[in-house]
Amino acid sequence: MSELSEFLGRIVQLLDDAKMPFMIAGSFASTTHGIPRTTQDIDIVIDPADAKSLDAFVGSMSPETYYVDVDAARDAFKRRSMFNVIDQVSGWKADFILRKNRAFSREEFARRGELSLLGTKVFVGTAEDTIVAKLEWSRESGGSERQRRDIAGILATNGSDLDIAHVERWVKELGLEEEWAAAKVTAV
Repeated sequence: MSELSEFLGRIVQLLDDAKMPFMIAGSFASTTHGIPRTTQDIDIVIDPADAKSLDAFVGSMSPETYYVDVDAARDAFKRRSMFNVIDQVSGWKADFILRKNRAFSREEFARRGELSLLGTKVFVGTAEDTIVAKLEWSRESGGSERQRRDIAGILATNGSDLDIAHVERWVKELGLEEEWAAAKVTAV
């Protein structure tokens, strides 16, 4: 785990140096709020002010240490999609996801909280917003059992502390009712 914690620490330092707002998402977020599971990468939502700030962030990565495709990053900025960075030392990968320009994504990003992850201070989506994001990932992948188990883990771990009204508001708004129903009956 030390290679991962070092990689995360270096990536967060680059984000901080670039003054790039970010948030840990995906399986690391669900592990933070629920039950741990293995993963191959770190999902990081970023919100660059403009293309120049993204170029500066990507340009700060030493090609001897990181593999990153500048054109893929620029395309991701235009399409509000994602690009990845591979640490050539450890082999760990970070998927950088551009924050979508829609109500849920803006609110999710504004609600993120700060905590320590593997010894590094990071921002992480709330448990409720992680549930909604995982519901979307599940729908996009045709009903992912892995995403549903992550959600079940968050539900089992947090129970009555969750703001279910917040989750259900976004479930309705984003048309995720089928995924939500399936996730609620998934066992961890």
